[in-house]
Amino acid sequence: MNKVPESVRKELAALAAKQESEIDFSDIPASAAQDWKGAVRGKFYRPLKQQLTVRIDADVVEWLKSQGKGYQSRLNEILRSAMLDTARRR
Repeated sequence: MNKVPESVRKELAALAAKQESEIDFSDIPASAAQDWKGAVRGKFYRPLKQQLTVRIDADVVEWLKSQGKGYQSRLNEILRSAMLDTARRR
């Protein structure tokens, strides 16, 4: 896996810390709401997966499997939803 050089990290952090009023948008064409019609946030986002071993109650696993193929993906979706809900409440 490629690591981001420290110099690039620092530059990105400095850019992220800038106020929007400090950013020069003059070379970016304006967009209208209709330009974004049908846009989907995160459509191409593919997070890195990490393989691990967990212990899950047998009835929970059976419930996930009873809904058809993709039980691991469903479990991930449930956990991600809980994670995002918790983050939103903070």
